[in-house]
Amino acid sequence: MIRRIKLEDNAACASMIRGVFEELEAATAGTVYEDPTTDSLFELFDRDDAVFYVLELDGVIHGSCGVFPTKGLPEGVAELVKYYVSGTVRGKGYGKQLMEICEEKAKEMGYRQLYIESTEDFKDAVRIYEKIGYRQLGRALGDSGHDGCPIWMLKTL
Repeated sequence: MIRRIKLEDNAACASMIRGVFEELEAATAGTVYEDPTTDSLFELFDRDDAVFYVLELDGVIHGSCGVFPTKGLPEGVAELVKYYVSGTVRGKGYGKQLMEICEEKAKEMGYRQLYIESTEDFKDAVRIYEKIGYRQLGRALGDSGHDGCPIWMLKTL
């Protein structure tokens, strides 16, 4: 089931996100892996202009995705953030569902575009983003603080 994050999900969600990095042996420097807000996602997203969803199956968090008005983004643009699905359920359509829910909610909140950052370690995800309408940019748009993410993409909703 996909639902909004609760306070009691913080530790499990942070563990799942970091577990995806470890599973893929992805570089962690300058990414969400090291970002201290990853440990307090409920608090970070407890605001009217943001939303965060988790994928929970049998009481275990297996995925996450959110929409956040990252500092420095242009008017009408939000960032698609902390979008991760654990290998145990990857390839079963849950990631697509998370993405679609976030895109619809972003539209409801008045955002016209979504921005996403990634790395070469997540090249399969980058290919999926391109297939669903994200286009690569030559530079970062906002100030996410994730200088380890050299791939910047934007999609018009």
